[in-house]
Amino acid sequence: MKPDWDKLAADFKDSASTVIADVDCTAGGKALCDEIGVRGYPTIKFGDPNDLQEYKGGRDLPALKAFAEGLGPQCSPANIDLCDDTKKAQIKEFMALSPAKREEMIKEKESEMSKLEEGFKTYMEGLQKKYSDANEKKDKDIEAIKSSGLGLMKSVHAHVKKTGSTEL
Repeated sequence: MKPDWDKLAADFKDSASTVIADVDCTAGGKALCDEIGVRGYPTIKFGDPNDLQEYKGGRDLPALKAFAEGLGPQCSPANIDLCDDTKKAQIKEFMALSPAKREEMIKEKESEMSKLEEGFKTYMEGLQKKYSDANEKKDKDIEAIKSSGLGLMKSVHAHVKKTGSTEL
């Protein structure tokens, strides 16, 4: 995907309205990736920098380019005319709040998301432990079966089948 992404970035390098960029989430960009909710790699995000959405389309150059060419202004306080009535009402409601109240609500929602992420992480760690324990038990049980003479039994069976004799 990286070569196609680089070609896409080159195609849009002079665009006044579309930025194609990448961030290394394993190095200096880790804080940004954590902030915008990158959980797997590669992740493609688009939209308002304060409300990035996850791209779920094709990962080849034609699909990426078609999507990027279709991007434009989206519903936001700066583009209220692009919003449906529900979003307009929500924007007006948020605009009527004090900055302190908006900040408090943002922190609450981000905290809720963090708790969900942490709960999911804990759940996945539990699943991983169960998987590891089950896999370890399976390996020990298989080794016990093999150690009980299975290999020798197979050799005897093959020998008798080949020679037709049970005599030693």
